[in-house]
Amino acid sequence: MSAFPVRLSHLALAAVLSTAVGCSWHDAGNGPAVPKPSGPAAAMCRSLHDGLPGTVDGLTRSASEPASEFTAAWGDPEVRLRCGVPRPAVLTPGNEDYNPTAEAVDVNGVSWLLEKQGDGYRFTTTGRRAFVEVTVPDDYAPEVNALTDLAKSVRKTVPSEL
Repeated sequence: MSAFPVRLSHLALAAVLSTAVGCSWHDAGNGPAVPKPSGPAAAMCRSLHDGLPGTVDGLTRSASEPASEFTAAWGDPEVRLRCGVPRPAVLTPGNEDYNPTAEAVDVNGVSWLLEKQGDGYRFTTTGRRAFVEVTVPDDYAPEVNALTDLAKSVRKTVPSEL
């Protein structure tokens, strides 16, 4: 029996990643900054934080640094989640990196933009009322099991824009 409905195949992920846009994984070299969402996005992110699973891809949740209700981490090296991040440049009309045909993939009902980073991959939700970003170190790639494990929480707490 194939695991494809639950997890992307290595071949499918490789095809999508080969067209992904590369960007910087860390902000200012100090690790990911804590997002500062406001209004409805902040409320959705708080709800997501409360509903996140204790394990992702078999990795145990750990304290994220700095601690925030807009971030979460699992494992070592860490799979990191940030909720309430800005719209990615490739999805922002008028930005020099704008690409309306940027590749996204659906994982259990959540659409994710894929971007190769120097030390892993960044996945950012698309078509949701708040942007959720998950960074996955090369140690765990090309698997997207983290996205599979996070999809239910994202679907439940961060509604679709449609």
